Amino acid sequence: MLRRDSPGSQVGIVLNLNPKHPASDSEADLRATQYMDALENRLYLDPLVGRPYPEEVISQHNISLSYVQPGDMQAMTAPVDFLGLNYYTRGIIRSQEIPEAQNARPTVVRGPEVTEMDWEVYPEGLYEMLMQLKTEYPFPAYYVTENGAAYVDEPGPDGVHDPKRLAYLKAHFEQAARAIADGVPLKGYFVWSLMDNFEWAWGYTRRFGIVYVDYETQERTPKSSALWYRRVIAANGVVE
Repeated sequence: MLRRDSPGSQVGIVLNLNPKHPASDSEADLRATQYMDALENRLYLDPLVGRPYPEEVISQHNISLSYVQPGDMQAMTAPVDFLGLNYYTRGIIRSQEIPEAQNARPTVVRGPEVTEMDWEVYPEGLYEMLMQLKTEYPFPAYYVTENGAAYVDEPGPDGVHDPKRLAYLKAHFEQAARAIADGVPLKGYFVWSLMDNFEWAWGYTRRFGIVYVDYETQERTPKSSALWYRRVIAANGVVE
């Protein structure tokens, strides 16, 4: 219908995706990682390219697909012009099949830098996810439709300085540029978010914006990250 009514439009889909890393090389952690990749990534990606829903998810939850009607799966594979990727962090997967005391010692652990959402800062995961998509789901174009970080921001006499957010964005931009250099058709990048706003279950207690919002006065103040981002845009994507 979209293509019929607006033939010049670009039609795509946006998904929340991130790479999954096993906490150790144990069989239990590897199985758990495969399952979580199926549950949170492939469950949404596979039908778009004509593959069935991942068997790991179907069998684990004893799901009946009797509701799927003839022609449904074919309709899902209608060509899209782009895939949008929302990325914030990776997933480190630990099996719960066996008691923790019996599990292998973790060899992959969360890094020390986390955002106010308690999400690990892991920019390499953006490159990894983009390369995985390019290899396994060759859509004609990709967009990073959300990427950003929540930190505690306090206005001062000379503005709102957010060096952690600036560093977060810079590191992720560099990984995006790396993916482009390695052949990913990445066509755009949207920072989340322009302004501090209402953050789902967290309300106004988490600030993702590159523009500070005083919720009492509604005054807007560009943060250091916004001023830096403006320079990056003016330089046509060159990260300083």
